[in-house]
Amino acid sequence: MEQQTTNQYVKQFPDLLKGKTVMYVHGFASSGQSGTVERLRIVFPNTKVVAPDVPVHPAEAQALLHELCEKEQPDLILGTSMGGMYVEQLYGFDRICMNPALCIADTMQAHGLTGTQTFQNPRLDGVQQFYVDKAMVKEYRQASEQRFQGVNDEERCRVFGLFGDEDDVVDTYDLFHQHYPQAIRFHGEHRINDRSFMHSVLPVIRWIDDRQEGRQRPIVYIGVETLSDSHGNAASACQKAIRLLIENYQVYFVAPAPTHDTPVYLEVLEWLEQWVNVPAWGHTVFTNQRHLLYGDYLIERGKTAEAMANTIDFSSDTFKSWEDIIEYFDRLGGQ
Repeated sequence: MEQQTTNQYVKQFPDLLKGKTVMYVHGFASSGQSGTVERLRIVFPNTKVVAPDVPVHPAEAQALLHELCEKEQPDLILGTSMGGMYVEQLYGFDRICMNPALCIADTMQAHGLTGTQTFQNPRLDGVQQFYVDKAMVKEYRQASEQRFQGVNDEERCRVFGLFGDEDDVVDTYDLFHQHYPQAIRFHGEHRINDRSFMHSVLPVIRWIDDRQEGRQRPIVYIGVETLSDSHGNAASACQKAIRLLIENYQVYFVAPAPTHDTPVYLEVLEWLEQWVNVPAWGHTVFTNQRHLLYGDYLIERGKTAEAMANTIDFSSDTFKSWEDIIEYFDRLGGQ
């Protein structure tokens, strides 16, 4: 069961990644004492978090990371920005690359990350500054050019890329997606904050942990007609309900199957990307035969047909709002 913390976004999930090892690789000019590391330790209190101070020189950084992988055998590796570039190359492990700076040398030059640089977070060795010259930029370029060399069918299933739609530092979505199908845009900036972590990174971590554990969660189907209000925006409390549901259930979003009107199909995907975002990625079903859906619960407006799931009629007196849905599933306790 999750435990609420004092932060309005952050919760603890003692049962997720329980007894496992997670390695985090920080971004340029940061350290293993970053806010993301602290967040990981709060959210997953029963998980060992390994977060090294990555050496400034790429060759030394890569050697250290490979050594740690060999020693720790992490169940999951996460990396942000420059760390995402390194993490992509740590083949053989489940990985999440967050806003990966896959062309790090170009990023450094474009954003003036040369000359004297100050570390954004304290380092264990006490060093506060370092200097980036042309030779070091060349080192970073050589390191980034090693990307994708170990990609195969197995790796494509083990790596996720998360890309902030408001990231004004790097945008390597297209480059990443050429090699890995699991590329997802999330609502957020280059830095991962509490909100983007809990709403966008955590669902992906849950998918990975479920797969590793062979965990089968009860299935909830949600008809897309229940999600929007009369103005086409997200209905009141529906986003809150979705965030709560995915903690205990495998949630899918159901929309009418496209016929000759392809733009309608695209409009549904765009709406889900805007208002539901990451939880809808790979979890959207297009069908005109809802009675064939096999699962535990189907939330829809009006009962379309006998379904192979417990139907929750969103238009009934019992379920007039998403708050009613929240209360109902809260009483179920994840069953």
